[in-house]
Amino acid sequence: MTKILLSVHVLAAVIAVGPVTVAASMFPTTLRRSLGDPGDSDARATLRTLHRICRVYAGIGIAVPVFGFATAGSLGVLGDAWLIVSILLTATAAGVLALLILPAQDRALAETRGSASSSSAPTPVVPGRLAMLTGVFNLLWTTVTVLMIIRPGSTTGA
Repeated sequence: MTKILLSVHVLAAVIAVGPVTVAASMFPTTLRRSLGDPGDSDARATLRTLHRICRVYAGIGIAVPVFGFATAGSLGVLGDAWLIVSILLTATAAGVLALLILPAQDRALAETRGSASSSSAPTPVVPGRLAMLTGVFNLLWTTVTVLMIIRPGSTTGA
């Protein structure tokens, strides 16, 4: 059963987190293009698609920690330091995505439509800041991946 849980956990990570990291990384460059040429409808359509990918796959990504906890319980490593650090980094990455990246993408889409609908002007999205946040998100996931592969006390000999 442990091998099945681990397989589903890894597949969920690849299938859910991979598209988010790629789409979120492509968003700032496409935003720059869209802001540079407000008439570029292809750039706006691409922004909407990238944002949709980030939102949908972030939701699917809930499976990663669910199967991760099940796998860790099956392996008896729930109290191991490397896993606790991985859990904290995963929670941080999820927070960066949910609280910073996705709302900034929402604001950017509103900016490219030219529809600031609230009475107070929203903070404009700076593509460079969004790229930095995406880089932090990707670095957090990279660190988690490394911890999962090269973990202290591993029985794989690594």
